[in-house]
Amino acid sequence: MSEGVCEGKEGMEVGGRKEAAPAGGRRRNGQKAAGRPLSSCYEEQMLQKSAQQPLRRIYAYGSAKAKDSGQKEWNQSYRKLANFFKMGVQDGAGVVTQGPQSQQMYTSDHMSPMTNSVNGTMGSEPKGLSLPKMGSGPGMSFSQQQPQVRVLTLNHGDHMDSTLFRLQKGWVLQLRPGPSLLGKAVSVFTNHPEDLGEGFTRNRYRRLQWKSDSRNKGDDTALYVEVVIISAGAFHFYFTYDDGVERERAQGSGYFIVDPTLTVGTNSESLSLDCVQCQTVLSKCLGPLPDWEQRLQVAYETGYNLVHFTPIQELGDSNSSYSIKDQHKLNTEFQTPDHQYTFADVEALIRRMRDEWKMLSLTDVVLNHTANDSNWIQDHPEATYNCQNSPHLRPAYLLDRVLYHMTVEVADGKWEDRGIPVAIREEKDLEAIKNVIHSHFLPQVKLHEFYTVDVDKTVEEFRRRISSNLPIVTRGKGDSSYKEEMVIIQDPNYGRRTCTVDMNIAVRLYNLARPEARDEEDRIVRCCAEFRRHVENLNQQRTSEIQAHLIQAVECVLGTIRYQRLQPDGPMIAEVSRDYPLVPPYFTHYGEDASLEEEEALMFGDKGCYLMAHNGWVMGDDPLNNFARSDCYVYLRRELVAWGDSVKLRYGEKPEDSPYVWDHMKRYCEYTARIFHGIRLDNCHSTPIHVAEYMLDAARKVRPDLYVIAELFTNSDLTDNVFVNRLGINSLIREAMSAPNSHEEGRLVYRYGGEPVGAFLLPPVRPLVPCIAHAIFLDLTHDNRSPAEVRTAWDMLPSTALVSMACCASGSTRGYDELVPHHIHVVDETRVYQAWTDAEPTRGECNESSGIVRCKRLLNKLHFELGANGYNQVFVDQVTEHVVTVTRHNPVTHQSVVLVAYTSFRPPAEARESHIRPLKVQGHLEEIIFEMQVKGKTSGEDDKSYPGFFNNDSEFINGLNSIIAEVKENIRPSESSLVRLTSPEDADETECQYTSEFTPGSVIAFRLSLLPRAQTAVNKIRGVLSEFGYKSRISEVTTHNVELMDIVNSLSLSDLNRVLYRCDEEEKDEGHGGGTYSIPNYGSLPYCGLQGVISVLSEIRVHNDLGHPLCSNLRDGDWMPEYIVTRLKHEPATQRLAKWFEDIFNWLKEVPRYLIPAYFDSIVTSVYLTLINRAWSLMGEFISQGSDFAKALSLCSVQFCGVVKSAVMPPLSPNLSSPQPPAVTDGSGSTKQMSVTIAAGLPHFSVGYMRNWGRDTFIALPGNLLITGRYDEARWIILAYASTMRHGLIPNLLDGGTKARFNCRDSVWWWLQSIQRYVAIVPDGNRIFRDRVSRLFPSDDSPPQEPGRHDQLLEDVIQETLQRHFQGVKFRERNAGFQIDREMCDEGFNNEIGVSLETGFVHGGTVHNCGTWMDKMGSSELAGIKGKPATPRDGSAVEIVGLCKSALRFLGQMYREDKFKYNSVERYDDTGNVTKWTYEFWEKKIQENFEKYYWIDENPIPDREPKPELINRRGIYKDSYNASQFWADYQLRCNFPVAVAVAPEMFTPKHAWIALKNAEKILLGPLGIKTLDPSDWAYNGDYDNANDSADPKIARGYNYHQGPEWVWPVGWLLRAQLAVAPKVGGFEELGRTMGHVKSLLAPHLTHVLSDAWRSLPELTNTNGAHCKDSNPAQSWSTGCVLEVLWEMDRIERGLRRSSMTGM
Repeated sequence: MSEGVCEGKEGMEVGGRKEAAPAGGRRRNGQKAAGRPLSSCYEEQMLQKSAQQPLRRIYAYGSAKAKDSGQKEWNQSYRKLANFFKMGVQDGAGVVTQGPQSQQMYTSDHMSPMTNSVNGTMGSEPKGLSLPKMGSGPGMSFSQQQPQVRVLTLNHGDHMDSTLFRLQKGWVLQLRPGPSLLGKAVSVFTNHPEDLGEGFTRNRYRRLQWKSDSRNKGDDTALYVEVVIISAGAFHFYFTYDDGVERERAQGSGYFIVDPTLTVGTNSESLSLDCVQCQTVLSKCLGPLPDWEQRLQVAYETGYNLVHFTPIQELGDSNSSYSIKDQHKLNTEFQTPDHQYTFADVEALIRRMRDEWKMLSLTDVVLNHTANDSNWIQDHPEATYNCQNSPHLRPAYLLDRVLYHMTVEVADGKWEDRGIPVAIREEKDLEAIKNVIHSHFLPQVKLHEFYTVDVDKTVEEFRRRISSNLPIVTRGKGDSSYKEEMVIIQDPNYGRRTCTVDMNIAVRLYNLARPEARDEEDRIVRCCAEFRRHVENLNQQRTSEIQAHLIQAVECVLGTIRYQRLQPDGPMIAEVSRDYPLVPPYFTHYGEDASLEEEEALMFGDKGCYLMAHNGWVMGDDPLNNFARSDCYVYLRRELVAWGDSVKLRYGEKPEDSPYVWDHMKRYCEYTARIFHGIRLDNCHSTPIHVAEYMLDAARKVRPDLYVIAELFTNSDLTDNVFVNRLGINSLIREAMSAPNSHEEGRLVYRYGGEPVGAFLLPPVRPLVPCIAHAIFLDLTHDNRSPAEVRTAWDMLPSTALVSMACCASGSTRGYDELVPHHIHVVDETRVYQAWTDAEPTRGECNESSGIVRCKRLLNKLHFELGANGYNQVFVDQVTEHVVTVTRHNPVTHQSVVLVAYTSFRPPAEARESHIRPLKVQGHLEEIIFEMQVKGKTSGEDDKSYPGFFNNDSEFINGLNSIIAEVKENIRPSESSLVRLTSPEDADETECQYTSEFTPGSVIAFRLSLLPRAQTAVNKIRGVLSEFGYKSRISEVTTHNVELMDIVNSLSLSDLNRVLYRCDEEEKDEGHGGGTYSIPNYGSLPYCGLQGVISVLSEIRVHNDLGHPLCSNLRDGDWMPEYIVTRLKHEPATQRLAKWFEDIFNWLKEVPRYLIPAYFDSIVTSVYLTLINRAWSLMGEFISQGSDFAKALSLCSVQFCGVVKSAVMPPLSPNLSSPQPPAVTDGSGSTKQMSVTIAAGLPHFSVGYMRNWGRDTFIALPGNLLITGRYDEARWIILAYASTMRHGLIPNLLDGGTKARFNCRDSVWWWLQSIQRYVAIVPDGNRIFRDRVSRLFPSDDSPPQEPGRHDQLLEDVIQETLQRHFQGVKFRERNAGFQIDREMCDEGFNNEIGVSLETGFVHGGTVHNCGTWMDKMGSSELAGIKGKPATPRDGSAVEIVGLCKSALRFLGQMYREDKFKYNSVERYDDTGNVTKWTYEFWEKKIQENFEKYYWIDENPIPDREPKPELINRRGIYKDSYNASQFWADYQLRCNFPVAVAVAPEMFTPKHAWIALKNAEKILLGPLGIKTLDPSDWAYNGDYDNANDSADPKIARGYNYHQGPEWVWPVGWLLRAQLAVAPKVGGFEELGRTMGHVKSLLAPHLTHVLSDAWRSLPELTNTNGAHCKDSNPAQSWSTGCVLEVLWEMDRIERGLRRSSMTGM
C-alpha cells in the first residue's frame, strides 16, 4: 500500500509529495527504558544488561500448560483415540486430525529421500503407505501416530487452479484416478520435492510412481500415487496421458498448500497458525533503533506473538510507509547522530525477540512500485512504465498534464469567473469543472488524433498504388462484407494521425472496375473518393471510441475531486494548489513546467523515459490483468486510484525482459526472508503473479518455512484461491471492520476458521476436500480508520473479543489497544508510539492500565490456549441485535469456552437492549474465565462515540484516557457482576441471566465441561471407537473389538441383506409393521438397513452439514437408534447385533444432544464398514482383493439377494445332496425352505409375484451370485427354476412355482447360459448335472407335485427343454384371461415355439405377444394400443439364436468330456418320420446361416437383400429374422451384442467389430444403451409410465423399449467388444479395447459410489437423464457390469500368464 486509504478500500486515495518528517519520539534525557531490554548488536551495554537480566515471560504457553493436572487428564483421554480419530489439526473446512498441541511430524530440516525414484511404471513396493525413511540424528523425531492420509480423486479435465487444498508436513497425499480416467495411461507429476536436500524448483517436476492396493495390477480403481509432504509452500501437480510429460498437455491439474512450521523460543517450540496473534506497527513510528525494544515491548506485554513491521527500508519524499526509495538501505529515521545502523542490527533484534520473547516477526515486501525519487530508476528507467518503452501511455500522459495545467490555472484564480473557485466546497463547483474540461482543456490536445489516420496522406498513398497498373477488382462496389475487413492499424509509437490501414486490403476492396467512369483517371478519382469516405468513417468511429473513454475519464476526475474535497469520509481538502492538485498525478514529470506543446514534444524525446506511470489500484478490475498493458485504457480513462508518490515497475514476462529490476527485487526479498520469519505481500492483487512467484521462491530458498500473508481485494473467493495456490499464501488478511453490524461480524468469526460444534469425527484416511483460505483475522488493519471514528470506542473491546474467538490467526494494529481514536496514517503520521513501563505511565508511556491493554492480554491468552489445546469447533449465536455469543469447543475433551460480547456499533445509549435472553449451554460451568467492560470515567456520555475529549499529543501517538476497562479473572459465578447463575450445579444445562450491569462494551467468558455421566458415556463410546483402525483405502477398516467381531463373523450374506439393506416393501413384507425410516423435512431413506442412513451421512459428513434434517432428527430424539435396534431384534440371526447396538446407543443417550450426530455417525459408519468388509470376505478373492468398483458392485449382490417370505422358491428335492437351502420352522412345527432369491429390481420388483422373474434372475445370477462366490445359492436357484419346467420352458414370473406364468421364450436360454457359467466358474461345477430336480409339473398338464415325488437329474431336464424346442411347442396359457393379464388380448395367450430345419434358428411368438425381455404390452385404450405389444420381436430374436448356439456348443463339449450324457435331439412329424440332429450338427447349422440372414453389409449386396427398401442402417446385425412386422427385422437395437458375447465364433470378426462400433456410436449413452436407433420412426427416449395422452408412441409408457437407455445390455456390448477385439487386432487391439471399456464404465462407477441406492438403475431417459419410473436399483444392471470386470480380470491374468511363459 501507499499513502492514505479510506475505510474498506472504497474511496480514492490521496497522493502528493511531502517532505520527510523529522525523527520523533526520542527518549527524554535521563529517562530509563521501561521493562527489560532485548539484546542486539547495536549497543554493547544493552547486550551485557540483557545477559544479566533475561526477559521475563508473561504467559507460560505450551509446555507449562501441560503440567496442569487437567491437562494430564486430557492427555489420557486423547490417547484413547490415538488409533481412531486424530484430533486437533484442521484441513478442509476445519476437519480435526491431530492432537491439540500442534505436534509436528518432522522437527528437522533434513530427511532421507523416498525409497525409489519414480519412472511411471508399477513399483514392486509392498502395499500401504511409503513413508520417508527417517534419520536418527539429533533433533529428529517423528510422531508415531497413524499417518494422516488425504485422498484426492483425479478426473479428466479437472483443472483446479481456483480450488484450495491445505496439507501439513508429515501427511501423505494420495492421488487416485477417478472414474473418467479408467482405462487411460495416466502419468502424474508434481514439483513437490522428494527429498528436502533437493529443495524446491517451481518448474522441476518428477513423475510419481503408480502403486496398487489390489492383487490385480490392471485394476485402475486400486491405483494411486502418493506424495509424502515434507516441505512447506505452494505445490503443483498435473497429469497427462500416454507418457506425455509437457505441462501444456495436462489433462488435469491442481495445487496444494503446505503450512510452514513456525517455531519460537530457544527450544524451537511449535507455533500453530491458529495460535498466531499479530500486531502491526508502522516501522517509521518506532523511532531510532535503540528505542524499538521499549516500544515493541507493548506488543509483548499485551500477549502478541507476531509483529508485523511495515517496510523498514528508506522511504521516499512522501514518507509513506509503502513508498520505498531504496529497497537495499535501512530507513534513515532509525539512525542516531552517533551511530549508523544496518539490517544486521535489525536482524539481531528480531532474533532476540524470537528467542526470549517467543515473538516472531514479518514485514512487507513491496514489489509493485518504488518511490518517485528512487535513484536507481533514474539509472534504469526501463524498469518502469514510461512514455518511451510504453508509448501507448503517451495520450494518457498528455491528459495528465492537461489536468495539471488546469490545476495551476484554478489555483491562480483564473476560472473563478466561470464558476470554479480556488476552494472546492460545493457540488456545483464540480459541474463547472466538468464543463470547462470538456469545452476548453480537452480540445487543446485533440487526443483522438493519436488514434486516427491522416486521411489526405492515406488517400494519396492509395492513389499511388492503384495508379501503378494494379489489376482491377471486379467485385460489386456495394459489397459491404469486404469493407468491414479494413480497420485502423494503431501506430505503435502513438504519434498524431500516424495510424494506418492495410493498403493491400484497401486496394482489394476499393480498386474496382467502375462502368460509369469516363476514363481511367475518372475511375481512379471515384475509387479514391469512396476510399476517402470509408477512411473518414473509420476515423469518426475511432474518435467516438476515444471520446467515450474521455467522458469516463472526466467522470473519474470528478469522483476523485468529490472524494478528496466534499465527502465526509475523505480528507476534505477544499483548496486547490500545486501541493494539493485537483487530482493526483498519474505520471512523474521531467524538468520544469512547460507549455502543452513542449510537454508533448518531451514525451516523444529521449527524456520520455523519465515520464513514468504511477502505480495504484483499479476498483473492480480483474487483478490477474496488468492495467498498464498496451491494450488497456485505465490510464486514459482515469480509472486508476493512483499513488502519486510511487511509480509502477515494469518486469516483463521473465527476468531477461528487465534484468536489473528482477535482480534488484530478488536480492531485496532474499535478505528480507533472512531477517524476518514471514512476509506480507503488499498490494498482492495488483502484483504480477509470475513476479510474485519468482520472488517468493527466492525468499523460500532462504527460509523454507516462510510465513506468507497478504490482503486481497478481488471480491472473489475463486480468484483469491488462484493467488493463494500460486504464491503459497498461508493466511489471507481479513478485517472485522468490514462488518457493518454485529451479525456480520459474528458471521466472519464463524467463516474464518474451525468447524461447527459437534462436527463429525473423521478417520485419518479420508478424502481431501476443498477449503477456504486460512485467515489472519484482525480487528483493525493499519490502513483503515479507527472504530472510534467509524463505530464507537465502546465497541473496541467487544469486537476485538469476538475476533479473538475466531479459530484462526488473529491480530490488530498498534494503537487499537491503547484506544487511539483516529487513523494512524501510513503517510501523514510523523509521531512515535508510546513505550512500555511497569510503573505509572508518564507522557509517551503506557502500561496494562492503558486503554484495553490488560483486556487484550487476557483475550490473546485465551486465543492462544484455545488454538493450542484443540478448541477448533465454533458456534456463533446472534442473541440480540448487539449481543453475540461465540462458543469454542474441544472435540476431544468436550470442554467449551463461551464468550458473550455486547457490541456497540452505535453509542451505548442507542445499543442498550431492554431484554437479553438468558445464556443456556449444555454442560457444567467450571468457571468464569474473565469478565470485562469499558466505561467512561464520567457518567452521562454514553450517547457519544467516545466519552470526554481527546487531545492529540504532538510527539507521541496517544489514546483515549476518558475510558477505563474493568476486569475480573477466574471468578466464581457468585462473584460476577454481569451474570447470575439460575440453574442447579448438577443440571444438564447451565443457565445464566444477565444483570443490569451487562451493558454495551461488556465481555464475559465461561468455561464449561461435560457432566460426569456424560463424560462416562463419551469415554465408553470412545473406548469402542478406538478399537477400529483404518487402512490406506478409505473403505477398509479393522476392529479389535472381540465381541463385535464374533457377532459380525456369525452373519451370513443373507443376514447382511437384512442388516444393511431391505427396501420399504421388503421390510413391510416381514409382517412386523416396519418400513423405511422417514426423516421430517427430508423424506424416507432408500433402505431400512444401515445403508439407508449411511447414504445420507456420507453426503453430509464431509461438509459437516449439521443443519441437515437427519442431524436435527438425531438431536431431537433417539428414534433413529431405536429404529436400528428394533428391526434387528425381529430375526434371531441379528439379535446379537441388535443387543450390541442397544448397549452402545444407551450410552449415546447420555451424550449431550449437540454431540449425538457426530458419535452416531462414528458408531454406525464404523460398524457399517466392518459389515461390508465381512461381506467382501465371504465373496472370494476377486472381490475381497478386488477393485473399489468390483467391491461396490458386489455389495449389490447383498442388496438384491435375500429371503422374502412372500416370494419363496419352490422347495427343492429332499433327496438333493448337501448342501441344501436353510429351512425355518413355522408355528405349526413344519419346516420350510427359505433360500435367498434375487429381486429383479428395487423397490418395484422386490416382493410377492413381482420379485422373481425367470429372465431377470438368470441374466443377473452370474454377476450377483457366481462371481461373488455365492455358489450354493446359485445352485439352489438353478435347481428351483428347473423344477418348474413346463412346455420346455421355465417361468417368466415364478410366483412360488405353482402360479408360474410361461409367457416368455427367452428365459430358458438365459437359464442354460447361467448353468454354463456355473460349470465354468464353480469348482467341480459339472456335478450340478447330476443334482436331483423335484419336478413340480412332471408333464405339461399335471397339477403341482410334492417335493421329491418326481425327481429327475438336472441333465434330464436340460435335455427335455432342448428336445421340446426341437420338436416344437404349442400351448395356451392356463387361466388365460383378465385374471392373469389385464392388458393382453385373447390371441396373446397362445404360444408357439420351434426350430427351423432350414437355418437351425429357434423361432416363436406372434404379433400379439412379447416373448423376449422387450415385453411392454400396450395398456392405453385412449391411444388405441391396449393389448398390442410395442415390441413383439417374434420370429428368431437375435439374442435367442446366440444363446441357443452357445448352449449347444457348451453341451456338446460336456458330452465329449463325458460330463453330460446327451448329444442329440429328435423330431417326429405327423407321418412318424424322425429327424435327428446332434448338438454339433445343430450348432453348425446355425453357424452356416447366421451371417447370411442377419448381417446387413456396409455396401448393398442385392442378391442377399430381398427387401432393401427396409434397410435404414448399414453395418449392423438385424434384431430378428422373419418377424411378422416386416420392418422389425431391420431395426438397430441393443440385442445383437448378447449373441456376439456368448457365441463370438458365430460372427465374422470384421463384421462384428463394425456392428459393435456402430452400436456404441449410435446407441450408447452415459449409463445405459438406447433400445432403438434414434433415427427409427418409433424412437422416443423418455419413458413416462404415467403418460395418459393419445399419442400411441408414448401413452402409458409404450416406448419402454423404444429408446430409453437400459443399463444391463451395456455389459453385453462391452463383453462382446472384448471377445472380438483380439480377433480383429490381436493383443494390441485387445489392450486398447480394455482401456476403452474401462473408460466407458466410468459413469457406472461414479453412479454406484454416489447414488443413494448404491446401485445401478434399470434404465435412464435420453442421454442419461433420470427416469422417475425406473427402478433405481436393478439386479441385472449391476450383475452384467460386474461380469465385465470379471471378464477383464480373467483376460489380464491370462495375459500375465502368457507373458510369464513366453507365449
